[in-house]
Amino acid sequence: MIMLNFKQNEDAVSPVIGVILMVAITVILAAVIAAFVFGMGSNIDTTKTVGVTASLNTTQHLIVTIQGGGDVASLTELNMSVNGANFSAINGSKIYVGAQLISNAKINPGEHVVVVAHFEDGSQQVVLDRFY
Repeated sequence: MIMLNFKQNEDAVSPVIGVILMVAITVILAAVIAAFVFGMGSNIDTTKTVGVTASLNTTQHLIVTIQGGGDVASLTELNMSVNGANFSAINGSKIYVGAQLISNAKINPGEHVVVVAHFEDGSQQVVLDRFY
């Protein structure tokens, strides 16, 4: 009778892999702690939600209409610029869902239109950026 003698290996993970895993966990923990200590997670602005549509009317004037969004109530001003120059604006009590911002002059093909929304907290955000 031949007896086979099997050697039992009780290591679940080799020592090298175990050390690598421990170093990786230490580095991740150090990064998370450093983010909290140095305040890297703060000072991140939130994105405002304001929906607008834009269309050219029969005289080639651009009409921007406020369609809604969660932050329409905090809008203080809506500015339109064409090719980098201020063009027209609405502010104060004229800002509500359905309000329209109409360009002062015709929009020609190839012109760059940007509409910027200003909010009560002092932040501003581009709500339309388009070439015509």
